[in-house]
Amino acid sequence: MAIRVAIYEDNRSLREALSTLVTETDELTLVGAYGDCLHANDNTYRHQPDVVLMDIDLPGRDGIQAVTGLHRNFPTVEVLMLTVFDDDDRVFRSLCAGASGYLLKQTTPDNITDAIKSVYAGGAPMTPSIARRVIQTFPSKSTQSADLDLLTGRESQVIHYLAQGMSYKLVAAELAISIETVRTHIKRIYEKLHVHSVTEALAKYRP
Repeated sequence: MAIRVAIYEDNRSLREALSTLVTETDELTLVGAYGDCLHANDNTYRHQPDVVLMDIDLPGRDGIQAVTGLHRNFPTVEVLMLTVFDDDDRVFRSLCAGASGYLLKQTTPDNITDAIKSVYAGGAPMTPSIARRVIQTFPSKSTQSADLDLLTGRESQVIHYLAQGMSYKLVAAELAISIETVRTHIKRIYEKLHVHSVTEALAKYRP
């Protein structure tokens, strides 16, 4: 049975190239290709993909926010990020939001199709440089748990929403506080977790 694949990519030529790649690959079948992820949940419900290829920088709604919704509503659907961004913040926000793999767009076509098959089979394919960064960033479990116990309830809420891929603005709206208050909580989270960035904080977070 072919693996059903959906693609979210706003660059038309790349979207068409990826669509052709999936269509012409044995064991894969294309069920949808979209220029934005505004209706990702509806598309997923309608076409039932097994694997979603998701860009991050999409018009109207970024891919990390879409991953959060897909992971919550369709937990059996595997999401594979395919993006130009290799910064720590987007990598960890994507993984914390529920993505099962992370590839850079420089990945070869053969490796992309292999990654789709791998993530469907339960793997977590990543561009090697991304995988090394992930491994090096995560602390030991004992240190992780001890530090997290220091957070207040509100600080835990803030990091929880950041782990779902929310921006500072969305976190502020969700908690009915100002963006400046969010930043204050984040500064305190940094101090308690002994980190210097959102990425490092998320690396210590265990929902």
